[in-house]
Amino acid sequence: MIKRLDDFSDRIRIIGILLFFIAGVLIYRLFDLQIVNSDYYREKAERQYTASQIKSPIANRGIIYFREKDGKIVSAAVIKEGYKLVINPGVLKNSEDIYDKISAIIPVDRDDFLKRAKKENDIYEEIAHYLDPDKAKAINKLAIEGVNVVPEQWRFYPGGNLASHILGFVGYQNNDRVGQYGIEKSYEDYLRGTGELSTGNSFAESFLGLSRELFLNNLEDKKEVILTIEPSVQGYLEKALEKVVIQYSAEGAGGIILDPKTGKILAMAAKPDFDPNFYNKIEKPALFLNPLVSNRFEMGSVMKPLTISSALDNGSITSQSTYYDNGYLVIDNMRIENYEVKVRGKVDIQTVLEQSLNTGAVFAMRQLGKENFRNYMSDFGLGEKTNIELPDEINGDIKSLNSPREIEYATASYGHGIAVTPLGFAAAFSALANGGFLVQPYIVEKAENKPIIKRQVIKNETSEEITRMLVKVVDKALLGGTVKMAHYSIAAKTGTAMMPFENQKGYSDDYLHTFIGYAPAFDAKFLIFLYLKKPQGVQYASHSLTPPFMDITKFLLNYYTIAPDR
Repeated sequence: MIKRLDDFSDRIRIIGILLFFIAGVLIYRLFDLQIVNSDYYREKAERQYTASQIKSPIANRGIIYFREKDGKIVSAAVIKEGYKLVINPGVLKNSEDIYDKISAIIPVDRDDFLKRAKKENDIYEEIAHYLDPDKAKAINKLAIEGVNVVPEQWRFYPGGNLASHILGFVGYQNNDRVGQYGIEKSYEDYLRGTGELSTGNSFAESFLGLSRELFLNNLEDKKEVILTIEPSVQGYLEKALEKVVIQYSAEGAGGIILDPKTGKILAMAAKPDFDPNFYNKIEKPALFLNPLVSNRFEMGSVMKPLTISSALDNGSITSQSTYYDNGYLVIDNMRIENYEVKVRGKVDIQTVLEQSLNTGAVFAMRQLGKENFRNYMSDFGLGEKTNIELPDEINGDIKSLNSPREIEYATASYGHGIAVTPLGFAAAFSALANGGFLVQPYIVEKAENKPIIKRQVIKNETSEEITRMLVKVVDKALLGGTVKMAHYSIAAKTGTAMMPFENQKGYSDDYLHTFIGYAPAFDAKFLIFLYLKKPQGVQYASHSLTPPFMDITKFLLNYYTIAPDR
């Protein structure tokens, strides 16, 4: 028994010695970690944390869709997943050699890489973005200390430039990514995600079937926005605008296609535009603004139908009313001329529209009276915002109609001296096509399909009468009646306006061409508004914009299989 007790005591002593030794090793390691090499291991831990825990506020960002004519939705703005290459300059060794190895896999700017690699007091630099899994895996296999590949997400726009002014983009604001311009901005609070992207402790996890879980945490609150934009119609409009800009070396162009009865926007575009995937390459931020809601123009002769319909509605004139045209007028010591300064003698109102006579528009305004004219222009919404679901919209400027002088009313009657946004004007003109109602335009699908009618501006009979007059303009006068369609009625008007100087009074030698029309005229399914800014080598809008307008009209009639109306 004594011998066995001695054996047991020996074992206890041995175990105690081992425990003491292990405790000593642990104490030494803790001393080494916390005191001797604390700075090194703290940086290493920070690097590992940086590589494995990436906050991603974009993770839950909602998707934006277009709606095709058959009801299918098409992605307009989505979240894309990939990887980014990051380095820790503090631990990199032989950066030239590292650059050679990395650049053999992905394109990397040598000077930029070496500049970043020399930041010895820095522990984190982003070198490349948007890497696919194969490239990321290849870089990871290099096993270079201080080089990491980590998951990332970004906003991606599959259509590139398509509808860029409508969509906007998600960009950096300080260290945060937020919606800027377009729907991304106006719906920022709704679209914005709140989840975090957690990648665990190992790059390899993302290749073990876990990527969806890793990338898309907490998506149950993900939102979506469905636009009224029809992608094929949008694409056709953009190509037409691009073509006419090139053809006439114009500074820019824009267009809107909408349903005048409901205000539903099918397409809206401006050139030049941008690719929201590469917004950071744009040197002039002003290009991001949507000129169809953020710029206003003096529209020119496309205003005449509004003036004449107001006088018709008031009973001040009829389509058969006449006046004596001398080719010019003098009002408040200022001379107003027609585009051809010649005496036409007795002229009726239909001829005023067909030959676009400034003197005839002034006659209609005078018959209506200044106060009534101002009230009608206000009722058409020319001085207010449309309240479209897009940011940075401005209101029209019709303050000149508060002047006691007659000249301001006279010039406004044919589209000078008052300025309106393209969308504001398209909304106003829609009242001529839809029975006389000012309808609020919209670009985001609504749960309730009933149009929002702001007010009735003109009577239904007036709408029908001005439509008949505008159909005659197309059938008889537009390019000599050569664009008349045998089986469809089209109501339209062109405008050619001198552009005012930007920073001083008066008008320049540059012109704005405009064209607006709707079809089928007496049961309009769509309204088209086009403008061309500072075209070269062409004098009138009837020559520059009639071809794209007719091309778009024929496309829409065919695309939507709209039945003939005559």
